Amino acid sequence: MHVSTAVVERLRANGIDTVFGIPGKQSLPLNDGIDRADDIRYVVARHETAVSQAAWGYAETSGRLAATIVVPGPGDMNAMNGLKNAKNDCTPLLHIAIETEPELRGGDAIHETPPDIYDDIVKENLLVETAEATAAEIERAIMIAQTPPKGPVRIGVPKNFLKQDVAVASSTEYELSAPAEPDDVTAAAELLDEARKPIVVAGGGVRTAGAATELSAVAESLRAPIVTTYKGKGVVGGDHPLWLGTLSGSASPELDETLAAADAALVVGSDLDAVATSNWSAPLPDELVHVTLDANDIGTGYSPTIGIVADARATLDELEDRFGDGAGDGWDGAAEVAAVRDAYDERIADLLDAEREPPTSVACLRAVRRAIPDETVVSADAGGFRVWALNVFDAAGPRRYVNPGSWATMGTGLPAAIGAQLSNPEKPVLALCGDGGLMMAVHELHTAVAEDLPITTVVFNNDDYAIISEEAERSYGLESGAYGWPSAALDFPTIAEGMGMTALRADGIADLENRVAEAVGRDEPVLVEVRTDPDEPQASAFMEGA
Repeated sequence: MHVSTAVVERLRANGIDTVFGIPGKQSLPLNDGIDRADDIRYVVARHETAVSQAAWGYAETSGRLAATIVVPGPGDMNAMNGLKNAKNDCTPLLHIAIETEPELRGGDAIHETPPDIYDDIVKENLLVETAEATAAEIERAIMIAQTPPKGPVRIGVPKNFLKQDVAVASSTEYELSAPAEPDDVTAAAELLDEARKPIVVAGGGVRTAGAATELSAVAESLRAPIVTTYKGKGVVGGDHPLWLGTLSGSASPELDETLAAADAALVVGSDLDAVATSNWSAPLPDELVHVTLDANDIGTGYSPTIGIVADARATLDELEDRFGDGAGDGWDGAAEVAAVRDAYDERIADLLDAEREPPTSVACLRAVRRAIPDETVVSADAGGFRVWALNVFDAAGPRRYVNPGSWATMGTGLPAAIGAQLSNPEKPVLALCGDGGLMMAVHELHTAVAEDLPITTVVFNNDDYAIISEEAERSYGLESGAYGWPSAALDFPTIAEGMGMTALRADGIADLENRVAEAVGRDEPVLVEVRTDPDEPQASAFMEGA
């Protein structure tokens, strides 16, 4: 069997129906095999950075594995940004990198890159050593990517292997379970059951494990406020009476006060990294149960009373079964949450003024939320508006909001929305972008048009890297808008129309709400631009009173 055919068969056997890439001469044998398979869609991006980011968005919003294929050297290295993002977010990807022929390695063959460069970028970096082993190694890569804790796996396949007709080795089945120790679960249940003011901190691992229902059940039994991390946002809907907010620079002092008042915490599905906890300054209680899939997360930043290395869904389910009748007797979590959220809205009242010109991104985020149906899958890029969005833009469900975690790379919003639309074809998909982030992936507007994907891209355009300009002015005395370009303003509707996309301009908050509702209702890709205030407060400084 030709190796390229065997690789495609392994993709199909594992339910991989979407592959993102940019074809090159080295990958053509594999592209040919995919083209002959009528149940795999090959999506051609305009830049390899978007290839891995689109696959990330596909997996984040569906829970299913996507694959990427890139050519050696420049193509592979361009994709590193998205691979690192996926690694930090524990998002499973299969990254097939066409490699230099073994006999030419070390001789500066075209696009040659030493394979070990990628060792720290992905969960695991595999290099196929023989043509016969290719299919089995693809299967092993898929296993590693989907084994908790999940992550991207790069597999290097020498280009000369793909054309060979050899006896390919068979592969084995694998198991994806990670049960908790019963004694640890019992001890954790007793600690939380006895707490008078418990809280729950939920990370992205809750979404990955499909444990949103179990998380809500545990929190409701404890009457405990739920705080999410960057990656956990959406594991409970923004309208859930126990959702307190997101740990972030846009969190309010009242949220921190609630954390400080708690006497026990259940942290589940999070590594409690430095970004999520503001460099481990979030005032989590000393009595802490930490459930995660990586043993190295236990004790990093916070010392738990009980550490459990296990699957979030199974652990939450078992915890719920062990609670007694006294769980959550100390406080009314819903009342606490309502008070904190009311205080937050009072703090940002001026920023929500619909008559303010130009409007703030805060007001625009609320307008977009009002305009779209709950089933919309939203992909938020990195940038100043995203920090605000963590607390002012309500997510509607576990896989209906995606944003980069601690890697915080800009330019993800649009490519991730492309992946999200391909994995959720029956749902509306919307990308939230700033002008800075969109310019880092603006070429993918053309991909949306070429693939006929009905994505709505909303760009908040302030002609500035405003989150940087604000810090430069406040902390270093630089002039206002130091990193803006008002004299060379971007016109995104013109750019989008030049790529064959319908484009709309919104003039103010009411018009934005109408334009977004119109765009989401169209069965075509649409860009909506709204001009926002480059001098608006940035979330962290505003909440700190700077």
